[in-house]
Amino acid sequence: MNTIQLRYFASIREAIGTGAERLSTAAPTLAALRDELIARGGAHAQALARGKAVRVSLNQSMADESAALADGAEVAFFPPVTGG
Repeated sequence: MNTIQLRYFASIREAIGTGAERLSTAAPTLAALRDELIARGGAHAQALARGKAVRVSLNQSMADESAALADGAEVAFFPPVTGG
């Protein structure tokens, strides 16, 4: 089991109702972590649902969901942003 720090930003934070949480997980990758959070149901399932545009970073760097998780990692979920 790895203990990780989760951070949620913008509309995802609003939907889930918190900006951060610590989690013990056996998920080996970011994709498995996202699926684990979706399986919680409720706000997590809606905010992180497959098919929704969600960006993820691992230790403050943009990451593909195939990236491996390690103990102490920081994972952030946020919607795509546009600028103008």
